Amino acid sequence: QIICSMKEDSSGSLRSVSTPNLLNAGEYEARTGRICKPQAQSSRRKNLEFEPLSTTALILEDRPANLPAKSAEEAQRHRQEYDEMVAEAKKREMKEALKRKKIMKERFKQEENIANAMIIWNTEVLPNWETMRHTRKVRDLWWLGLPPSVRGKVWSLAIGNELNITHELYEIFLSRAKEQWKSLSETVSENDTEDSGASISDREASLELIKLDISRTFPSLFIFQKGGPYHDLLHSVLGAYTCYRPDVGYVQGMSFIAAVLILNLEEADAFIAFANLLNKPCQMAFFRVDHSMMLKYFAAFEVFFEENLPKLYSHFKSYGLTPDIYLIEWIFTLYSKSLPLDLACRVWDVFCRDGEEFLFRTALGILRLYEDVLLQMDFIHIAQFLTKLPEDITPEKLFNCIAAVQMHNSNKKWTQVFATLMKDNREGEKNHSPALKN
Repeated sequence: QIICSMKEDSSGSLRSVSTPNLLNAGEYEARTGRICKPQAQSSRRKNLEFEPLSTTALILEDRPANLPAKSAEEAQRHRQEYDEMVAEAKKREMKEALKRKKIMKERFKQEENIANAMIIWNTEVLPNWETMRHTRKVRDLWWLGLPPSVRGKVWSLAIGNELNITHELYEIFLSRAKEQWKSLSETVSENDTEDSGASISDREASLELIKLDISRTFPSLFIFQKGGPYHDLLHSVLGAYTCYRPDVGYVQGMSFIAAVLILNLEEADAFIAFANLLNKPCQMAFFRVDHSMMLKYFAAFEVFFEENLPKLYSHFKSYGLTPDIYLIEWIFTLYSKSLPLDLACRVWDVFCRDGEEFLFRTALGILRLYEDVLLQMDFIHIAQFLTKLPEDITPEKLFNCIAAVQMHNSNKKWTQVFATLMKDNREGEKNHSPALKN
């Protein structure tokens, strides 16, 4: 091949030809309409076993005839620089290839583990749920994360159905919700108001608020927003719940919990799990905004915060940064808004196994993971950081930190510490009661 590596532009000066797709002389003449005369084999070519494949190799080219030629020393230096650039590029490419290979290997291993775990769950655990669920083998398997194919089933069994809700009962409350929506729609038409829900005192008026919150639920997925495949399902589950529990109504954050359940369960089963989950003491305290109970949960959390991370605990105290600033959103959404969805599901897996204690253990795991960063921040930056956690947080790193958290204080477990706080509070109320004072 005869390579024309330089050509004139319209001004008569020389510029380099793009070299990724090299042209032979015939192709060059056909494309440019110019004759490219074969050049005599120059001394610079005799030691080269390649043609330049990118602009990197242009450093090896001779200068145009109208410029001073390279000296032997300069040519040798350019050759050395080029060899160094090629070696560095190969080293970089090798590093990237090893990284890709490692990622693929980990992915295959993870898929293999999930497949093996799925067999165990389907053949050993689920058929013998009551006898197997508390065994060490199942607890260890549970910690590693539930296979997506059995996740919904295990969640349902772990959450339970103490409320004895049936599919038929769900349909009844869904019908009632649809009637409420129709009624609200007619009220809007008659009164021509922007937000008729604001003028209705009944808690079922929170049906109108659901529409506003659904659009903010996992917006990056584009599946719960209007027109998305899960919009109507989420709307139905939340609407039915507000009619089932008008004393609670709809509270911001519920949409994230319902959405996660809908992604893993059928509609009616998602509603049953949702209603039972929100009926747990911790969730009910937060969603009913029971300040007294919420303060006890915060106090219990701080006991273990100080025990596990004394330096960070003191740092937070020095700025007057209280747990409610970051815990409320984490608890309200069960981390589904704050963590990547796949990681949030891993947290839900163990939460279903261990109960409310794991929600606060996860919080301590997050603080432990970012302790060094948080110690360098002031009040405002800490609050902002914990409100929007880094997106690159990985399950391995977080769960290693969670595993390192000790949920014991003076040989007392979470339940014992919380019970002590409850007892102290009741005794305090007795001592301050008007009857005792009289």
